[in-house]
Amino acid sequence: MKENNINQIEIETASKKSRYFSIIEALLFVSGEALSLKNVASIIECSEEYTLNLLRELRIKYEEEERGIILINTKDEYMLATKSENSDFIHKLLKTNSRQSLSKAALETLAIIVYRQPITRIQVDEIRGVKSDKAFQTLLERNLIKESGRKKVPGRPIMYVTTEEFLKNFGLENLEAMPSLEEFLEREIEEE
Repeated sequence: MKENNINQIEIETASKKSRYFSIIEALLFVSGEALSLKNVASIIECSEEYTLNLLRELRIKYEEEERGIILINTKDEYMLATKSENSDFIHKLLKTNSRQSLSKAALETLAIIVYRQPITRIQVDEIRGVKSDKAFQTLLERNLIKESGRKKVPGRPIMYVTTEEFLKNFGLENLEAMPSLEEFLEREIEEE
């Protein structure tokens, strides 16, 4: 008799969890924007700890089931996004190529900013050995970088850092998720 009760509780728990997954998925889909952990927990009327566990499980489900979407977490905000490997098909549907890939110059500039932020345009130009005006313009237009104040030196040049949009576009939770510059250089040497 006890075993039947335990099985019934397990079934009810799994069913309740599936219902929460469904609700959270609907919330993230409808919002179209990132929702905070606190907001999701409040809406589903669960503790933040339990909601966090649900979100983690949901993220794993999307990865394991090879779904077309992923759950992105950036600074305790969650949103649904399409998997990058499906972008060509989405572009066909939308008949647009608004997310063209970044030029080599823009990628170089972005990499320098990522690893050296906050940094001025002049410092980036010195590292690259060429002007980066167009690359900066592209990165600013795509909201991948932003101004973060002025350096306290003569001329007071503008300092730049990466944005939340950068983290979302590259599927990163935070900058610590980036490989260290040393790791990156080691991989480059190994590949050569």
